[in-house]
Amino acid sequence: MPELPVIRIDIVSDIMCPWCIIGYKKLEQAMRAMKDAAEFEIVWQPFELNPDMPFEGEHLGEHLRHKYGSTKEQSIKSRQHIIETGKALGFEFCFNENSRIFNSFLAHQLLHWAKSYDKQTVLKLALFDLYFTQQQNPSVLQILLDVAEKVGLDRNTAKEILETQCYAQAVRDDQSFWMKNDVRAVPAFIFNKKYLLSGAQEPQILKDVIETIIKEQTQ
Repeated sequence: MPELPVIRIDIVSDIMCPWCIIGYKKLEQAMRAMKDAAEFEIVWQPFELNPDMPFEGEHLGEHLRHKYGSTKEQSIKSRQHIIETGKALGFEFCFNENSRIFNSFLAHQLLHWAKSYDKQTVLKLALFDLYFTQQQNPSVLQILLDVAEKVGLDRNTAKEILETQCYAQAVRDDQSFWMKNDVRAVPAFIFNKKYLLSGAQEPQILKDVIETIIKEQTQ
């Protein structure tokens, strides 16, 4: 049986962004539909929606009002749409009146390290669940260590990495690289370092791109 072509997909995202997990769930559908035609290498890349967010975070409704001018009614409607979209894709958003948005820089450092152990995707999904479903703060060290340990990463090493922030500059460099390469919003999907799709695209659109790449690689 001939080897399947391997398609690399860099996903630039932030765990604070609901459309990033929605976009990934749609990508999952496309990849499942193409599982007999290609293999996929997923690489998660960092993007901070709010790099200056303080440790304690900010009330989500207030944040949306300050940043985007959203009224309370608009925020409620938007969140309901996100909840319904997530439910249809098998992901649970549990927004409430006290939901907050937090700093994600430590989480990005943990994800950078997890790549060496092929644990990026399982960690990223656990962080999405932690923030959106469990409504916990992913900038708290002990909470991050619990998640790292849960997905099979060494807790003590994770603690050392986060306390020393030895990957901080690497994360900043990666963010700078994607900004210089026209990634201004998330999610962004880069296929084989060639095709860029921005936003939570529908599975068929993602599938079309995958099919185009397969044709290029097999011609």
